[in-house]
Amino acid sequence: MSDEYYLPRSGPMPRPNSVEEGRGVLKQEAFDAPNVQRITFRALEFTAICPKTGQPDFGTVEIAYTPRDKCIESKSMKFYMWSFRDHGAFCESLAAQIADDIMWAIEPASVDVTVYQTARGGIELTTEASREYGE
Repeated sequence: MSDEYYLPRSGPMPRPNSVEEGRGVLKQEAFDAPNVQRITFRALEFTAICPKTGQPDFGTVEIAYTPRDKCIESKSMKFYMWSFRDHGAFCESLAAQIADDIMWAIEPASVDVTVYQTARGGIELTTEASREYGE
């Protein structure tokens, strides 16, 4: 598989083949950071698959980061979030993986990821992961 991933400049967005591809797009599509202090993405329609039952888990993901040299392009973030749709992962590991992937893609000064899993079986779940550059 190629180490270079790009999104089309126009037309429909292709379906991600894997989370690895989504992660690669984050890095390839990053752009030079303007003079901003904090950037926050909120993915309101996040889905992943429960690795035990195979059922879909729905929720919201909030990603807040302090850029250093690079920023994440929003279309690539949508593609990356979509890449989890068929990915089996526990909510706890999702927060950690997303934080690690953001650190790998753009090396921000810091990133905070919160995953809010919608109630299933009457239980809601919220997980958080934070990373700082140089840790």
